[in-house]
Amino acid sequence: MKKLVVLLGFLAFSPLLQAQKVTVNKKSDKVKGESAEGYTTTLEGKKEDIAAAWAKYIKTFGRVKSGSGYDFIENPAMGGTVYTSGILYAKNDGNVESGSVWLGIRADEWTVNDIKIVEETVEKLVYQFGIKFYKDKIQAQINEAQQALNIVVRKQQQLVGENKSLNSKLTNNEQQKIQLEKSLEANKLEHLVLQQKIVNNKKAQD
Repeated sequence: MKKLVVLLGFLAFSPLLQAQKVTVNKKSDKVKGESAEGYTTTLEGKKEDIAAAWAKYIKTFGRVKSGSGYDFIENPAMGGTVYTSGILYAKNDGNVESGSVWLGIRADEWTVNDIKIVEETVEKLVYQFGIKFYKDKIQAQINEAQQALNIVVRKQQQLVGENKSLNSKLTNNEQQKIQLEKSLEANKLEHLVLQQKIVNNKKAQD
């Protein structure tokens, strides 16, 4: 019960436990000097953390290549479909407190029949990234809390073990004291008996 209280107490002060809303907005951006249509979301967190998570996320769509200020995946796999044509573009930006990601396409690089469903898929992918990012952050804090709890528990167990050891030593010392006191009393009695024998022997000699 105490473990649960410690863990919940730690998490109660976590800002990520407050409801994090992921909002996705449509946004045009420039790639290769041309306009590309896509979707973006801004997330709370350090720019480098979001960028690292984003880089890992877009790798699930295919081989990532670097362009001028953007990344791209040719013939990406999205929503259970591997496209034989088309390029997916990705960007990220931000600062210390927040970061944004963008995913988009240029319609002229895709088969006409694929454009609508690809745009819908792109919007879902951006949203899913936002959800995943916050979920992973919360899980990381839970793991951190558990590690802190484990340290506290180990320290408590150590103290309990030391306390048991001290109590055991105290009990042994008390028993040794009792034995020593008994031995001392026995020695005193033996001493008195010897003294009396000496007196008796002296009287006998006289």
